[in-house]
Amino acid sequence: MIRMAGAFLLAAGLAHYLTPVLRQAAIRFGIVDRPDGKLKNHRAPVPYLGGIAIYLSFLLSLALTVDFQREVLGILLAGAIVVILGLIDDLGALSPAVKLAGQVVAILTLMKASVTIKLTFLPAGLALPLSFLWLLAITNAFNLIDIMDGLASGVGLISALFLACVAAGSGREEVGTLLAGLAGSLAGFLRYNFEPARIYLGDTGSLFLGLMLGALAMNNSYTSKNLVASLSPVVILGVPLFDMLFVMFIRWRRGIPVMRGSPDHFPLRLRKWRLTTRQTVMASYAASAGLGCVAIAMMLVDATAALWLLGGTATAALALGFYLKKIDMTL
Repeated sequence: MIRMAGAFLLAAGLAHYLTPVLRQAAIRFGIVDRPDGKLKNHRAPVPYLGGIAIYLSFLLSLALTVDFQREVLGILLAGAIVVILGLIDDLGALSPAVKLAGQVVAILTLMKASVTIKLTFLPAGLALPLSFLWLLAITNAFNLIDIMDGLASGVGLISALFLACVAAGSGREEVGTLLAGLAGSLAGFLRYNFEPARIYLGDTGSLFLGLMLGALAMNNSYTSKNLVASLSPVVILGVPLFDMLFVMFIRWRRGIPVMRGSPDHFPLRLRKWRLTTRQTVMASYAASAGLGCVAIAMMLVDATAALWLLGGTATAALALGFYLKKIDMTL
């Protein structure tokens, strides 16, 4: 626990210092997100490179707190790949196909380092493709949800804290330290990213955040009480996953490409309904914290109770999706 606390505080301090430095660098070199009057409606250009601040804070904090074993090195190497990939994309030089190919390389790097789903009741022939799909889904889910000041970084912070608590409770101190370092980096960064944002994550940060949370969630322990709790990481990361599935469904129904940008995300629908940006983000934080509590509860009860919790959560998500679908986004 002391090592986890040290990683969190060190990463938070580093991110607090590095974020404004990288903000100034982004302004100097013109690495900014410019409003386009369509999907990007912020009032003035906002610097990118927030993801670099998070990555450097995370990496430097780990240099003093963890042993660089094979899985840790694999996680850091895969993280470096998506950071470079995201940085190039933030500069506007990547096609969607190349961006996807880069994610695949990073995911295969993780899997080569044995960062995969390790559930004893799953055969290897099923665990490996599920690991690949899980990592690809979470990486892109955080990339998609990064559409509002403080949204992706705050949801990521809450998710990392819950996953760190799971790791600490199950004796997975190495994983817990990695998660604590990631949470600290996000905590130090969030001050500058919350509305009104002075710097954005960019693809650099959102891709890195999604890949790290996906990888570290897989390397945690959930099933000491029941096997249903193996779905706890899906619940903990439920907010970005819900948005990704909701957007994919809406775009499919509208007959437009799934990867094409559109104002169909649930936060944009909540804001169109009647909430302000800050209220929407805070509601998303509350939902993420609530899902984290449900996931912890699933781990502490028997299989029947865990199924009821999971079923209730899924039912609530479907009902919310049905309601959000009715909000007219064309006006």
